[in-house]
Amino acid sequence: FKVRLCFVFSEYFKELEEESIRDNFVIIYELLDELMDFGYPQTTDSKILQEYITQEGHKLDTGAPRPPATVTNAVSWRSEGIKYRKNEVFLDVIESVNLLVSANGNVLRSEIVGSIKMRVFLSGMPELRLGLNDKVLFENTGRGKSKSVELEDVKFHQCVRLSRFENDRTISFIPPDGEFELMSYRLNTHVKPLIWIESVIEKHSHSRIEYMIKAKSQFKRRSTANNVEIHIPVPTDADSPKFKTTVGSVKWIPENSEIVWSIKSFPGGKEYLMRAHFGLPSVEAEDKEGKPPISVKFEIPYFTTSGIQVRYLKIIEKSGYQALPWVRYITQNGDKELKSGK
Repeated sequence: FKVRLCFVFSEYFKELEEESIRDNFVIIYELLDELMDFGYPQTTDSKILQEYITQEGHKLDTGAPRPPATVTNAVSWRSEGIKYRKNEVFLDVIESVNLLVSANGNVLRSEIVGSIKMRVFLSGMPELRLGLNDKVLFENTGRGKSKSVELEDVKFHQCVRLSRFENDRTISFIPPDGEFELMSYRLNTHVKPLIWIESVIEKHSHSRIEYMIKAKSQFKRRSTANNVEIHIPVPTDADSPKFKTTVGSVKWIPENSEIVWSIKSFPGGKEYLMRAHFGLPSVEAEDKEGKPPISVKFEIPYFTTSGIQVRYLKIIEKSGYQALPWVRYITQNGDKELKSGK
């Protein structure tokens, strides 16, 4: 509930900070009155709330319509009478890989943080049923784990019928209109870096510094990482850069004291090399706090690290219209840091 509360406030005030809360305390009281009823969460969908709680002034109109039916409707997160000429559902399974790797290659911390996000453009009051592949387990299922993916910290949107899910693990729901997060999850599991970085840094008598960076993709050849960025920290006083790379482009960003190696397309099973040379005009003491880590940004479409897959997405509506479901898988970098070595 606290997460939804912060999200609603952010939708209204753009930035959720002390000053915006103080300046909008009247509307916050109004929102809290609708968000909770006798201490229980009630209407937490910002789109529904914005239908009748606004930040704009209006003249009193005694003939004004009553608040929308969604306020008291059993499905408070969806308005009635929604119509689309083309009925479509877009579902994205997005996973971020959080890694901390030491300079000698040991994985110090690894986890997968995932979410299923939807964009729903459906008429009427449809019911959706989502089925995940047999590999996916939820906590406390009691089944074997040999080839399974056990999801932890699973959180569902309020639209999901939890009683149905607890009985047969079917994710059944009447969705909000538009964009929302259906569920989020986490996996504490050993994950090897999808893009492995090796760095050799040589400093020559405080006159110049040389970098040799090797990047290797450690996922299947049929997948490709897009828009890869490898951020390598350099000394603040470095100048006169020279670069040589087998693929992509390298850019020096002096205001951030880093170089960025950009690779537009990085297929699985490939290995690339980049060399950089900088002059060091000033003599500085060695950094006692150590070097900042090398970080990697990327996105791999049609791929999930956990192995989670959507088996089916059924759309049931009393008018019986045909709808088009679209499913997409994306793996991207999370908090991924590789300690640089010499």
